[in-house]
Amino acid sequence: MSTTVQHTQQSQHNVHADAHRNAYNAAFHELGLRFHWDSSVYQGSHCADGDRACLRRYLEEHQAHLLKAYDADFLVDAIEQAKARRFDAMNEAGCRPAAYINWAEIQQHHAGV
Repeated sequence: MSTTVQHTQQSQHNVHADAHRNAYNAAFHELGLRFHWDSSVYQGSHCADGDRACLRRYLEEHQAHLLKAYDADFLVDAIEQAKARRFDAMNEAGCRPAAYINWAEIQQHHAGV
């Protein structure tokens, strides 16, 4: 495989991954969860076991305090449902897949947050 073809495939994968990462960040914001995935966190959370298993592992490893108040399956379901809504809404609005929104910064400016 040529270097150009590999680079093109890598770029397409990155755009696709960025679109899903942005949808997760939008879901976190929608649900009032105060965490944000940058590219490295998203890549580290993404695994061959599927999105649900990876999300659950992320919660267990990095947001364990939430699991004291909420059932893990409940949180995973809520995040996945919100992510699907945000992903669909961004696609319907014609957003560029790699468009970047810093949801963490938006949350910092909310009164009372």
